[in-house]
Amino acid sequence: MSVTLKTLSGGTKEVAAEALAALAGGLRGALIAPDEAGYDVSRKLWNGMIDRRPGLVIRALGTGDIQMAVNFARDNDLLMAVRAGGHQIAGLAVIDGALLLDLSQMRSVHVDAARRRVHVDPGALLGDMDRETQLYGLAVPSGVNSTTGISGLTLGGGFGWITRKFGMTVDNLISAELVTADGQLRHVSAEENPDLFWAIRGGGGNFGVVAAFEFQAHPLGPEVLSGLIVHPFAEARELLQDFRGICDRAPDELTVWAVMRKAPPLPFLPEAWHGREVLIFGACYAGDMAEGEAAMAELRGLGAPIADVISPHPFTGWQAAFDPLLTPGARNYWKSHDFTALSDAAIDAILAAAADLPDPASEVFIAHIGGAMARVASDATAFPQRQAHFTMNVHTRWEDPAKDRACIGWARDLFDATAPHAAGSVYVNFIPEDEPGRLAEAYGGNLARLAEIKARHDPGNLFRANHNIAPQKIPVAAK
Repeated sequence: MSVTLKTLSGGTKEVAAEALAALAGGLRGALIAPDEAGYDVSRKLWNGMIDRRPGLVIRALGTGDIQMAVNFARDNDLLMAVRAGGHQIAGLAVIDGALLLDLSQMRSVHVDAARRRVHVDPGALLGDMDRETQLYGLAVPSGVNSTTGISGLTLGGGFGWITRKFGMTVDNLISAELVTADGQLRHVSAEENPDLFWAIRGGGGNFGVVAAFEFQAHPLGPEVLSGLIVHPFAEARELLQDFRGICDRAPDELTVWAVMRKAPPLPFLPEAWHGREVLIFGACYAGDMAEGEAAMAELRGLGAPIADVISPHPFTGWQAAFDPLLTPGARNYWKSHDFTALSDAAIDAILAAAADLPDPASEVFIAHIGGAMARVASDATAFPQRQAHFTMNVHTRWEDPAKDRACIGWARDLFDATAPHAAGSVYVNFIPEDEPGRLAEAYGGNLARLAEIKARHDPGNLFRANHNIAPQKIPVAAK
């Protein structure tokens, strides 16, 4: 049976049954039509707002399958999307009527403990990598939700609890195996194909499909001093003013984030506080326990907390601590700003909105980023936001579709209210689908170089189902 798929030129194309049979016969994985088993699993995304139906799915099991998918899409002028973890807020990994390359079954992780190198398949989740590396007392800097995909996180930059100590995820990428638009498998590193290696460290999926990552790991764990400190929301203004000073003075090992939300029914919180607005500090010290106790003393001495559960925790457990609040299937909409400094005016705007959350599952978090990642030049990788800064993510989350307008409107209003105090930059992995015009904010002065690399390696823009960087050649006189 033939299949009609969307094309790169904006139309549709009927792909003959014979061509599909030949494709299926060459795959280790599976070719899945909309009426076949596995289709719904392959197209499912973390963000429940997005429910798209690709025209055909290639479920890859290896690099050869990735190459076949890329060649098939290019040769047939087909629009192709690539899904790995499926966690991106914009949901661009699945496109209605397009060919979907599903990498989610490629989840192997291999640790070379002697060299502190970690080889990771593109479908692996952060939890997969953490579990394997911690067997050897090692860790790779990544994010804060264990169900996030390693591919999307890395290609956008990647930051989390140990970034200040060990750098961003892209700073710890040693090499990658990349299938480019011509179907070739290229080893990219500082020595081989350095332009592509530069571009994939923050430039998203614009330059090919990564078939394997190689990361540098660092000694850490099996326990880290970490946990939550919960305060009454009424004290949030003074506490956030203290928070910014603590962040400015913090050693690289210490990371502190602030979260404003309604208190979930956590077992260590008095029942009387469940469902009430609170300010939560999440803290992690990536180093010696005794030194961590000293480094966290000022933070733990603030105010009169409702609960303080800072203690040694398994690193794998801390990495998954927020998973229950980030389960797949809920409706999610994000808005984000960077702040070079957390001004009183910005704090007031954030608190005014946080006092009127549109849903108990919604929150605003402020992440402090700096340390090792800030000592990397802004043009060393495609990710350019290298100054120490605060990142605000307005994480609007709810279940009832009838609340869409109210929840999205609340997030946009907070975004607008804080814009005058923001740095004018944004983390690309936090951009929702309705903000395509923010690429210049995400990449700054690196955008022109990214567009030129795109023009050399993907002039037809085959890899466009993403926060797309259009190919643009730089005139000879301008080089």
